Amino acid sequence: MSLKAKIKELQKRREEVILGGGEAAIEKQVKMGKMTARERIISLLDPESFQEYDLFAAHEARDFDMDKKTLHGDGVIIGTGRIFGAPICIYAQDFTVAGGSLGLMHARKITKIMDHAMKMRVPLIGINDSGGARVQEGVNSLAGYGEIFWRNTLASGVIPQISVILGPCAGGAVYSPALTDFVFVVDNISKMFITGPEVIKTVLGEEISMEELGGARVHCEVTGNAHFFAESEAECFDQIKKLVTYIPWNNTQKAKPFPAKKPKREYKIDSIVPGDPKQPYDVRNVIKSITDNSEFFEVQELWAKNIVIGFGRMDGETVGFIANQPLVLAGVLDVDSSDKAARFIRFCNAFSIPIVTLVDLPGYLPGIDQEHAGVIRHGAKLLYAYSEATVPKITVILRKAYGGGYIAMNSRHLRADFVFAWPSAEIAVMGPEGAANIIFRKEIMTAEDPEKMRQIKIKEYKDKFANPYVAASKGYVDAVIEPTETRKVILHSIEISANKVADRPMKKHGIPPF
Repeated sequence: MSLKAKIKELQKRREEVILGGGEAAIEKQVKMGKMTARERIISLLDPESFQEYDLFAAHEARDFDMDKKTLHGDGVIIGTGRIFGAPICIYAQDFTVAGGSLGLMHARKITKIMDHAMKMRVPLIGINDSGGARVQEGVNSLAGYGEIFWRNTLASGVIPQISVILGPCAGGAVYSPALTDFVFVVDNISKMFITGPEVIKTVLGEEISMEELGGARVHCEVTGNAHFFAESEAECFDQIKKLVTYIPWNNTQKAKPFPAKKPKREYKIDSIVPGDPKQPYDVRNVIKSITDNSEFFEVQELWAKNIVIGFGRMDGETVGFIANQPLVLAGVLDVDSSDKAARFIRFCNAFSIPIVTLVDLPGYLPGIDQEHAGVIRHGAKLLYAYSEATVPKITVILRKAYGGGYIAMNSRHLRADFVFAWPSAEIAVMGPEGAANIIFRKEIMTAEDPEKMRQIKIKEYKDKFANPYVAASKGYVDAVIEPTETRKVILHSIEISANKVADRPMKKHGIPPF
């Protein structure tokens, strides 16, 4: 056979494989409002940058008539490409081929590209759209999942791992996304659950839809399993592209710097926070008042809204922000907000992203529900994450910083590098009202006018303790600053901390309160 004929044969084979499960299966995928696996990869990556591998990989299963079935590419596409010119590794499960089910060869393809990502030290993006383990391959399918989970764990903190849920993701398949750094979901398309509606109906006798059980909104608003919510696949891919501009390509690099820009004039920091400590405000506006071009890319926006986390830039460099949100539950810490912040801190620390913490909270959320949900254990995760972090850590106390909440939000005692406070800051064991009721209980009760005496004692407590100057006098606050100085002092602190060295005891690893 001539070279020309061989090339023609290659082209024919490619065309057959690229069709995946065939035109009928592709048409069904499109009717479900979903792109095909290849369309997704091409939409996400830079034009003409995708290089595919193992196009002709074939399964080796022989039981249950599998030897008679041709599964093109074995239901998954792997390769390398670029986003904004930078290299990445990617895989996308092809639901048109055997429902994207995972067999041994399918898993081998995924683990191959995972190994490439680790070896090349580039981000890994996984697009999940699969019915789960391939039943016909039995334990080989389970072995395949185990190999993926092991690599997810090995890569954690070394390269960014991004999961995109664009179809069903059930059973053991959900654990790989859970082990990665960021999970993206799309409304009406993404589904994640351990046991499906059929199993629940059989075991518990309850009727429930897939959307109610594990739809995109459920995992963004209720469980916290997803980090970004989109209305469409196109919007989802735009979110991914935006995220990768903020994060480093691996743990030995810093995120790519951008030209520095001043915050927009419309965000006036000295007029955002009300003087009344009981009056709420949106802390995101404080963040936007100090970031370049007032841009803030929020993470897990829809879950545990009493704390805000996300990325911004200051003087062109990526910074991770953690801030109490007075708009929701007065910004208290609870089970979910502690988990949310702690995980984000550990990501920033792993990838050398400085952390800025903005504090305004009355403490931890009280109540039997929180106690029984394990707020002690979950709250300790935040203490652990801040204490463990060795990146530059800067704290600004805006208003309230009471009790355990003061300590937990990156206080000097957890080794914050720099702690600043606005003149409006109140740093104390508890709020003035509660403290006065305890400390001056007898004086208030025996006074001719108890309420008048109570107000006098509240003011006395405020003057003596509920201000930043007592903490500043003890060195727990480095400087009391004007709000308009906030961006300047943070930038200076990050610059000074650029070559920070943090000594830690020799150990294999710590034991966080998981």
